[in-house]
Amino acid sequence: MANFETVEVTTDLLIVGGGMAACGAAVEAAYWAKKSGLKVTLVDKAAVDRSGAVAMGLSAINQYVGLKDGQNSMKDYVDYVRNDLMGITREDLVFNIARHVDSSVHLFEKWGLPIWKDAEGNYVHEGRWQLMINGESYKVIVAEAAKNALGMENIYERIFIVGPIMDGDRCVGAVGFSVREDKFYVFKAKSVLVAMGGAVHVFKPRSSGEGLGRAWYPPWNSGSSAYFTLKAGAEMTCQEVRFIPVRFKDAYGPVGAWFLLFKSRATNGLGEAYMQTRAGELENWKPYGKVKPVPANLRNWLMMLDVNEGKGPIFMRTDEAINKIAESEGDEKAAKKKLRELESEAWEDFLDMTISQAILWAATNTAPEQKPSEIAAAEPYFIGSHSGASGAWVSGPKDMAPEEYFWGYDNMSTINGLFCAGDASGASSHKFSSGSHAEGRIAAKAAIRFVLDHPEDVNVDTAAIKEIKAEILKPLDIYAEFSGKTVTPDVNPNYILPKMFMFRLQKIMDEYAGGVSTAFTTSNTLLERGLELLSFLREDAAHLAAADLHDLMRCWENVHRMWQAEAHVRTLLFRDETRWPGYYFRSDKPVMDNENWLAFANCKYDPDTGDWEMIKRPVVHIYNEL
Repeated sequence: MANFETVEVTTDLLIVGGGMAACGAAVEAAYWAKKSGLKVTLVDKAAVDRSGAVAMGLSAINQYVGLKDGQNSMKDYVDYVRNDLMGITREDLVFNIARHVDSSVHLFEKWGLPIWKDAEGNYVHEGRWQLMINGESYKVIVAEAAKNALGMENIYERIFIVGPIMDGDRCVGAVGFSVREDKFYVFKAKSVLVAMGGAVHVFKPRSSGEGLGRAWYPPWNSGSSAYFTLKAGAEMTCQEVRFIPVRFKDAYGPVGAWFLLFKSRATNGLGEAYMQTRAGELENWKPYGKVKPVPANLRNWLMMLDVNEGKGPIFMRTDEAINKIAESEGDEKAAKKKLRELESEAWEDFLDMTISQAILWAATNTAPEQKPSEIAAAEPYFIGSHSGASGAWVSGPKDMAPEEYFWGYDNMSTINGLFCAGDASGASSHKFSSGSHAEGRIAAKAAIRFVLDHPEDVNVDTAAIKEIKAEILKPLDIYAEFSGKTVTPDVNPNYILPKMFMFRLQKIMDEYAGGVSTAFTTSNTLLERGLELLSFLREDAAHLAAADLHDLMRCWENVHRMWQAEAHVRTLLFRDETRWPGYYFRSDKPVMDNENWLAFANCKYDPDTGDWEMIKRPVVHIYNEL
């Protein structure tokens, strides 16, 4: 076994992750812990300043309810989320986040985040629920508050957390390794809050060659939240609900400002507006095909139908939108001034959050006020905070959760002491960055209460930890033993390197689980074959090899992705219908079955037996349905 120093850290609450949810958890947990003399520790595989989905910046805060101003009601937001997810959502969780999210937004502004204001001092809305921001330093501002709350002595950066430490049915910590030093870390805790993001690169990306790694969602998010909770034995939900965003083609630039702020249209290559020409298709997905706004997956679906008929490419009519707004100013001088302002805002939208899109515009001589730009559906992602819903099945709030959804502590998974927030918690979509921060605060407060209710020292099996350490570091040993036995270390019959492993995973998922190459279409027989191939891949995971610490991280990232992939395929098989066309399409089950499948499709892995259990849970409304 590689000669790694073992470092033990004992704490009361362990926060795993460094994104928006983790930062929210840090601020809230520090407040309540200080009152009770408890210790809170945060560990992240990156540096907290630029960790998570907001790392590169953001041009809008996508969840702001506006309760204080009476702009919207709680029912409005719950209805919006439920309808966008085709009826499948935990309304109690959505409610709980939405009633607290405005306070997180106000904290961001207090900490220094520039939020756009109009002449009267009111927030500038991108859409009903979104606020425009100058967000290139959004994450740095939020991270600074988290670091100030916890103190850097309680924050461990550049440490990759592999999996949980269990004591029976209770999670009592986490294990991992430094990606900079030969150190193996054992974090012992009375409660653990998981906020390690979702997963990208489970499916083959559209970007290839020198573009490999370019994605809409951060490429370092590798399914660690799902792996951690699955390996702990937690029940998972909505693992079939992957998200496929439509974005500016190739560099994944945001489209929200164009649709919502600039009121732009999207048309096919023939100039037809598919949302109008395909409107009749929405009748096949009632009642959700008739709600406003049209659910994101159905908007995707109408576009995909045009593409599949050869009517592409799809264009965002940036030229049309900008000039229409400019011309509305009246006289020519005012119109020219407005045109310059809009052009600046168009570029800033990318420079705030997707700089590569601005570079691509420049490289392709694209002036958005003069010509349209292509948009396209990306590859599938697993994300519980945006328009996807995958994550752990967690307890709702006592005052709003139906009996079936409550077991003692807000956002605790079905495993004692294991709490989830952000992309780690499922069935509570459309929380985005601000809602993830708010949910982190909710989960952290409950996790501190759990510690106070369970103050006893935790039991960690030293012998088991030694075995886990050997397993985690094994790829280094394999490479050291066998790399010299071939002319090039890249090709070796004794091991597989992490990039080759990832390519195999992506090929399986792309071809059998409905990726880009199959137009997001799959079937029972394809899924069963994909599951068989995944079982072979899992066998080969024991032969992963790593030349250094970076490769060791890559090995375990891809193991995490593989587990997310298996949970997805199993749940797609279990849900015997197509509910989210535009995210996936079951060719053998091409319709939505509200009679049998207006329900949650959950799964649970048993770490002791290796068996998977598939579970159907009811959708319980806290408000009247449509």
